[in-house]
Amino acid sequence: MEALPSLQTQRLLIKDNPINASQQRHAQNVQTPTKVAVAHQVFDGMPQSDTYAWNKLIQTHIASSDFHHAVSTYHQMLHRGVRPDRHTLPRALSASRLSADLSLGKQLHCHALKFGCSNDRYVIAALIELYGRLQSVDTAKWVYDKSNVRDLVSWTMIARLYIAEGKPRMALDMFDGMVESGAEIDAVALATAAGACGMLKSMADGMKVHRVAKERGLEFDVLVSNSLSKMYIDCGCVEDARAIFDQRPAKDVISWTEMIRVYVKKGGFNEGLKLFRQMIADGLKPDQLSVSSVLPACARVSASKQGKEIHGYLLRNGIHMNLTVQNALMDMYIKSGFIEPASKIFAGLKHKDVVSCTVMILGYSLHGQGHLGVDLFRQMEKDSSIKIDELTYAAVLHACVAARMVEEGKFYFNCIKTPTVAHCALLVALLSHSGLFDEARNFISEKRIEGHAEVLRALLDGCRIHKQLILGKRLAEQLCDLEPLNPDNYVLLSNLYADNAKWDMVFALRGMITDMGLKPREACSWIEFRNKIHVFGTRDAAHPRSERLYWELQCLTKKMEDEDIRLDLDYSLHDVYEERECIQIGHSEMLAISFGLISTLAGTTIRVTKNLRVCRNCHASAKAISKMVGREIILKDPNCFHHFKDGYCSCGDFW
Repeated sequence: MEALPSLQTQRLLIKDNPINASQQRHAQNVQTPTKVAVAHQVFDGMPQSDTYAWNKLIQTHIASSDFHHAVSTYHQMLHRGVRPDRHTLPRALSASRLSADLSLGKQLHCHALKFGCSNDRYVIAALIELYGRLQSVDTAKWVYDKSNVRDLVSWTMIARLYIAEGKPRMALDMFDGMVESGAEIDAVALATAAGACGMLKSMADGMKVHRVAKERGLEFDVLVSNSLSKMYIDCGCVEDARAIFDQRPAKDVISWTEMIRVYVKKGGFNEGLKLFRQMIADGLKPDQLSVSSVLPACARVSASKQGKEIHGYLLRNGIHMNLTVQNALMDMYIKSGFIEPASKIFAGLKHKDVVSCTVMILGYSLHGQGHLGVDLFRQMEKDSSIKIDELTYAAVLHACVAARMVEEGKFYFNCIKTPTVAHCALLVALLSHSGLFDEARNFISEKRIEGHAEVLRALLDGCRIHKQLILGKRLAEQLCDLEPLNPDNYVLLSNLYADNAKWDMVFALRGMITDMGLKPREACSWIEFRNKIHVFGTRDAAHPRSERLYWELQCLTKKMEDEDIRLDLDYSLHDVYEERECIQIGHSEMLAISFGLISTLAGTTIRVTKNLRVCRNCHASAKAISKMVGREIILKDPNCFHHFKDGYCSCGDFW
């Protein structure tokens, strides 16, 4: 053991003491774990100690997040005349970095120079991380350039610091320099470079990194493969990412999860579900991230069965469900038409965050239970641990619209510090749905948001509900001026003309749509039965059971006539392109409902999805049918879930 002369030690402590007196007293007052206390007793009984034991004690303090004691131990080490070595200073530098004490780190840098350790690879690495985290990557690069160390660890640390500071090009420049110098390149360096390419969304640089990985025989290293796949995904090349994934001899949960996530995010729900099943079949156990990545693929009425199966798999296999997974489960159940299971999961949460509450509030509003959403928001306001954000305010405004709670909606809108156009559109929807057109128009004028299509559509919805044809026609014309290439705007205007029996204008608009080369979306509805999706278009006769479907609808229509149930006529260019009158038995949602009635057992809930808003006639028909056959019919359109039961709808006829 090398010891410093006593006088030299005292001089060093006075000049470069890395911990002042108040810090030392504070550190001594901190209660240490039992094992650490015992270790100190052993050192106190030793007249001299070797460096290894001191280093071990410093590391023990760092592992316990007791950075003050780590520095204090280093101080005592110097005080007792024990010379720090190349393993001591990196530990002390880590303690200063983790305690965010740059001044202390600079003093330790001076110690490294005095003790002749300033060019040691471990010390250099610790200094690079210290300056990179607490000062700047430029300072860290200066340390790297001034040293004689040019190893891969130091390079990778600098590159990661550049990436953390949002300078991926600098990281790639260093990588290119390392490759040109012939230096050894490992998996961590390649993964870092691939991450920089992903940030830049540069396929050219990414392909260069991929080529280096092939040349070094690291292409199918787990870390490298995952990084390359993510890089291709970030660059928008899913096919290239999938090619790497398929070629890999071994895949971990991370690689499966990344591919599942990207397919689900891009709308490839079936492929995402297929990959999830294959991962399980290959013997890999999904983790919480993979489960939360695949669940959005099940957030559809037609995929509710798969969502339930995944939930069942989690329960059967005892997979821990953290809050993220439980939030994803609630979202899945809500969007697939099952509000009750979502409500049960929410009620069972030991801890609820802002996402949990927002998902549930929005869920209640989508299912026509806006009053429950507002009640939940009121409870949420009382919980100081939950910070309400703009998304939560949007959710409660949705709930107010669903429940037509005008005063509450205006109050919550005024609570938003900086309302967005989306928030304004929701308040306009609330006012117009409640028939307060003058107030809605004054609000739009006051906020100067007349030029936003979503605001005009919100006001137009109210005109449709309350049959304000004159104002509705003017708004539809404004929408056509705002978005001249959006065919939906002309459809809205055509429907309003049809409602007013102005057939010459209807035909003129249809001709205009054709001349402009615009294609209105065709209406379609679908229903899942025995693991197969049955899709229906307007007046569809292609289904094998079409004759039986129409016969069932004709019987129901006859029964409605016998019971003197009168339906609203509704003209929709989406659903009826040629005829002047609404033929409700040929609308896609009615065909899907009819298929559900003839294909399932009595009492079974029928679940149908439509790509466009359900028309008034079909809405009234579904209410009547639910009462006549004694079944609940759940029909999802782009706006909400309609729960038809006993002749009533959960939307209260406001949708």
